[in-house]
Amino acid sequence: MTRRFPPWLKHKIAPPAVMLEMKNLISRLNLHTICESARCPNIGDCFSRKTATFLILGDVCTRNCAFCAVKKGAPVQVDKKEPQSVLRAVQTLGLRYVVITSVTRDDLDDGGASQFVKVVKTLQEHKNHIIIELLIPDFCGSFKALTSVVKSGPHVINHNIETVPRLYRKVRPEAVYTRSLDLLKKVKGINSTTITKSGLMLGLGETMEEVVDVMNDLRKADCDLITIGQYLQPSSKHYPVFEFVTPEKFFRYKQIGMEMGFAGVVSAPFVRSSFRAKELYEAV
Repeated sequence: MTRRFPPWLKHKIAPPAVMLEMKNLISRLNLHTICESARCPNIGDCFSRKTATFLILGDVCTRNCAFCAVKKGAPVQVDKKEPQSVLRAVQTLGLRYVVITSVTRDDLDDGGASQFVKVVKTLQEHKNHIIIELLIPDFCGSFKALTSVVKSGPHVINHNIETVPRLYRKVRPEAVYTRSLDLLKKVKGINSTTITKSGLMLGLGETMEEVVDVMNDLRKADCDLITIGQYLQPSSKHYPVFEFVTPEKFFRYKQIGMEMGFAGVVSAPFVRSSFRAKELYEAV
């Protein structure tokens, strides 16, 4: 169903010159960003601040989540030069906090974990005092893959729960709610000092009670940080928006989250899992 955006979902357009400069840098280094691939509404804000969330392991995902704009299909071979390309982008932009995510690569034996490790190690070797946040897939539940990523030493491990369990079959048919929760819990078991983080999209047809239940599940898994934002349908072929959640309701979720004991909660219509990640990290 087609819905008209409410007034609180209006965004300023970034200067074209700023957008072009960032796009040219990313293209020149043969990199991808989730900002572009997922059609993030915050791309103008982030690019204007000379930051981006880098998308490794190519830009084609092996899964078919109904909400996501990232391309689906047969992915390309892993680029061995990618870790160095990420490093050059970080150096060029002068980043002190970097967020790295990936497409899901179920075609790879380790789900792409070794590429995450290589990127982290490359940044650590050449960029002192940088804070690294990884937004990872579930690696099909592989404890070995997860362990290698956590032990590489990122400061934050983010894994998005995305929605409530009832909607998984429609929204995330190849993901498993309990597997994602277990992943977050296992991170702390591997390294208790690693900060864990997760994110939720609202407006998919969930109830407030269901959202609060998920938040409780995340706290039971010892998740430190949570982001909550409005789902926006990337195209008519994607899962529809059932509700535009009001800013007041988002604020209530923030209050509930802080009362539950999350170290940091960001909850507002345009919030995304890596948006203003540095500020949320500093809340811990």
